[in-house]
Amino acid sequence: MTTVSAELVYFAPPLDGSRPFTNINADSTTGLRPRNWMQEVHTVEIESVRGKESDYTLDTAGFQYVTKPSKHSAFINDEDIREEYYPESIELLKDITGASKVVLFDHTVRRHRPGDAETDESKRQPVNQVHVDQTPESATARVHRHLPAGEAEKLVKKRFQIINLWRPISHPAIDHPLALCDYRTVDVKKDLVPVTLVYPDREGETFGVKFNPTHRWKYERGMKPDEVVLIKCYDSAKNDNIAKFTPHTGFKDPSAPQGAPLRESIELRALVFYE
Repeated sequence: MTTVSAELVYFAPPLDGSRPFTNINADSTTGLRPRNWMQEVHTVEIESVRGKESDYTLDTAGFQYVTKPSKHSAFINDEDIREEYYPESIELLKDITGASKVVLFDHTVRRHRPGDAETDESKRQPVNQVHVDQTPESATARVHRHLPAGEAEKLVKKRFQIINLWRPISHPAIDHPLALCDYRTVDVKKDLVPVTLVYPDREGETFGVKFNPTHRWKYERGMKPDEVVLIKCYDSAKNDNIAKFTPHTGFKDPSAPQGAPLRESIELRALVFYE
C-alpha cells in the first residue's frame, strides 16, 4: 500500500471572530477569491486505497470508489454533458445507492492551468482546500431550490443525501489528485465551521475544516477516467453510525512524475432521495 506525505490546506477562523465568507469568483486583478479567513498548511500522510477500495463505503467512510466507464468522453460542451453524461450518471447513482430518485443539479469541469485565475465558471481549477460542500442548512435549501415546493417539502421529511460524483477525464489524475478524509476520524463537533459562499446573486454555505491530527486521509493513486468516486456531502440519516459527509481536497502529490499531464476532472452534484 502506497502512502505519501503531502501538504494539505486547512481552515482557520477569522481572527476578529466575524462570520467566515468566501466569494465564489476570483478578483480579476488579484486572481484570488476574496475571503476573510485564514489558511493553515499541515503535512499529513495520505494512503492509497488501490486494491482495498471495498474497505471504504458511503455509509462507513463517506466515500466509495467504483469502476464504471462512461459513454460520454468529450466533456467539452456543457449541453452535451447534460444530455449524454447526466442520464448515465443518474443510473449509476441509483444502482450504487438504491435510491428511488436522483436529481443532478450542477456539474463542474476542472482543468489544472497554473497561473490562470478563476474569474468565471469556465475556468475552475482543482480546489486545494480541505472542505465539505454542504451544511445541513444549505443541503435542505438545495432541495427547495431545485424541486417544486410541494415535492421538496415531502422529500426533506425522508432520508436524503447530496453526493458528488467525481471522475478524472482525458487521462489519469496523477497531477493534483483528490484526497478524502475517512468520516470515522472526524470530530463533528470540533472540526467544522460554517463558511458563507457568496455568489453574484445569492449565498450558499459550506463547511471549513480545522486541522485535527486524528484525521486519516485516503486517495486512489493514478485514478483513471473509467474510475469514479462518490463523495458524500450530506446525509439526513438519523443513525449516528452512518457517515454524514467526507472532507476532501485536491493536493500536490510529491510522488507524481515530473511532466505528468495536468489534472482534468468532472464532478456532478446530486440530490439523492429514498422512499
